[in-house]
Amino acid sequence: MQMKNRIMDTLVMDFLAVSQQAAVASYPWIGRGNKMEADEAGTGAMRKRMNLIDMCGVVVIGEGEMDEAPMLYINEKLGTGKGPLVDIAVDPVEGTTLMAKGQENSLSVLAVATSGSLLHAPDMYMKKIAVGPKAKGCINIDLPLTENIKSVANALEKDIKELTIMIQDRPRHEELINEVIKSGAKVRLFSDVDITGAIATAIDDLNVDMLVGTGGAPEGVIAATALKCLGGDFQARLLPQNEEEMKRCISMGITHPEKALKIDEIVKTDDCFFVATGITDGMLLRGVQKNATGAMLTHSLVIVGGEIKNSQFIDANFF
Repeated sequence: MQMKNRIMDTLVMDFLAVSQQAAVASYPWIGRGNKMEADEAGTGAMRKRMNLIDMCGVVVIGEGEMDEAPMLYINEKLGTGKGPLVDIAVDPVEGTTLMAKGQENSLSVLAVATSGSLLHAPDMYMKKIAVGPKAKGCINIDLPLTENIKSVANALEKDIKELTIMIQDRPRHEELINEVIKSGAKVRLFSDVDITGAIATAIDDLNVDMLVGTGGAPEGVIAATALKCLGGDFQARLLPQNEEEMKRCISMGITHPEKALKIDEIVKTDDCFFVATGITDGMLLRGVQKNATGAMLTHSLVIVGGEIKNSQFIDANFF
């Protein structure tokens, strides 16, 4: 067990360098209106750095297919081929539109777990509900949102009117938004990056009690990993949009895509970790900065074994 922990500790630092380099590679594209070039830069840097790690890594779910962006491909093998076998869920530039517009909350993010542990699924839409540790075991994605709100309020020992529910500001969420308001709880809308909202439910100072809505499946797996490390809770359901997506689910071993997934079905191990590096300033992280000497400053978040660690790193010769 001790040897396993030392290996995972080494991988954490390696993957911290991965997210840092992807964020720094994307930095020149902030506010330039070209999210494809930014994605290509982040993806290329991430792939290059991961291939230097002594591991047998496999991308089990990745960003890109749904919006035809550059991607780290599902089933892509990464690493030197020596070392531990690991599953990787990844998004080199989460919030590409935000970054391209020079707006807040874009980041480079990934999750890593022992081989065979992370949900292996297509890049598609996923219905999600997330809460922090105090409300663990009190959510049920099969129940109406109002029932979940009542359950979470009881778990947190709050009045419903004190609850804050994060929902992505999209037309598809109009009914959810209205249901939250009707229940008496507060809505906190955001434009992109639901990973941040999911993690925020586990950080008391951020005053977020629940995240609900439909977003990308890769982000769902990554958020579930972070919450697994933090003792929070996450449930989801894949939402195939057509027959082709249904067939892809089945071909990847998901015989019942409509099945509700609990956190332990999405992340089947405690031997996992989450890493993110800010590209632009946001709720969780500060963005990449260049100082007067040309050195790069990155602000990262590492979540492993119930601990949250912030990391700042300056290196004029980063690459």
